[in-house]
Amino acid sequence: MKTLTIREAREGLSHPEQMFAGNEEILVVCRGEPVARILPAKSKMRVRSLAAFRARQPIQTVPSEEIVGEDRSERA
Repeated sequence: MKTLTIREAREGLSHPEQMFAGNEEILVVCRGEPVARILPAKSKMRVRSLAAFRARQPIQTVPSEEIVGEDRSERA
């Protein structure tokens, strides 16, 4: 884990590509006490295509009107 002071962090923010080039956690400290933690961004989960996503979803055999109606009648 990389540790920076407030001053180093402030000066380094003008060049974030250099400051955050490594894929590691950065701890920002003020007078030796941690005040912030900067974590690397996680990569987004990508869906190959909407058609492929929809093909993997289960098909609903009961109409939603019936499900909602049953739920409302159970609450009454």
